[in-house]
Amino acid sequence: MSLFLAHKRARFLFHRVILCAFLSWNLTELAEAKDDSSHRIKSMAKRSSIQSGRIAPAKALSLRSNAALVTDVNTGAVLYEKNIDVVHPIASLTKLMTAMVILDSGLPLDATIRVESSDIDLERGSRSKMRIGEVLPRRDFLRLALMSSENRAAAALARTYPGGQARFVSMMNRRAAEIGMASTWFVDSSGLSHTNASTARDLAKMVAAAARYDLIRQYSTTPEVALTRFDSGQQIAYRNTNLLLRRNTGWEINLSKTGFLNVAGYCLLLQAKISNRLVNIVLLDSWGRYSRLGDAHRIKKWLQNRYPAAPGKM
Repeated sequence: MSLFLAHKRARFLFHRVILCAFLSWNLTELAEAKDDSSHRIKSMAKRSSIQSGRIAPAKALSLRSNAALVTDVNTGAVLYEKNIDVVHPIASLTKLMTAMVILDSGLPLDATIRVESSDIDLERGSRSKMRIGEVLPRRDFLRLALMSSENRAAAALARTYPGGQARFVSMMNRRAAEIGMASTWFVDSSGLSHTNASTARDLAKMVAAAARYDLIRQYSTTPEVALTRFDSGQQIAYRNTNLLLRRNTGWEINLSKTGFLNVAGYCLLLQAKISNRLVNIVLLDSWGRYSRLGDAHRIKKWLQNRYPAAPGKM
């Protein structure tokens, strides 16, 4: 009897071992199948995101700027973003809005303006090639504000606006509201005040709006110009503050504006054609004189690798 029970117990233990092994193998297979399925789903989602022009993973592009945004002009798709809703001082990026308000006003661009002592930057003591008493057409003040970021030019444009600087700044804020810049505020026309502030998201809207003006595109991308002083006939050379426009860098730039204050860091706005794709680029609060340019080059290379040019399209 005991031999029979022992044999029965042995068969029971054998079948139990076989059952456990079978269940363990199936669970392993299920787990591996689940992991493989999850990996394939993630890979398909990543490819779909890339092909549709949606946001690329942040780890794919490392920038020195503390806030950045890259958008497709034609589709509005966000190609890259970093801290786009953080408010930053924007320094001379302000002057794009200054230019829009001047051009919207219809004021005669050939009318002459005189540089006054009130146009001097007393807040930060910035340098200027524009002498007190110098007279130039309004269009040259606009040109110098955009390409050379001349603070006296921007101040004079606001001062000679109907209603003066206060009215001009009011129009700047009104225009910002019109184009949906909900987190933006201006207090002067030059950007010397740190209170002039915005976000990368808002500034992309400003770039898109400013690019609709032929003169803003032309003046902001002029590499250099020599202007003749009315009183002496002396020619004074002015250069663009964006080095990408002053050298043979291989860039196709449609619009440009630089900005710098200690509290704002180095900033850059661009509309450029990369891989036959027109994009708006916003770079804010980059510490290091050339880091914003390095970021621009990194973005260009990243776009060229990620979105190869499609012939005949832009």
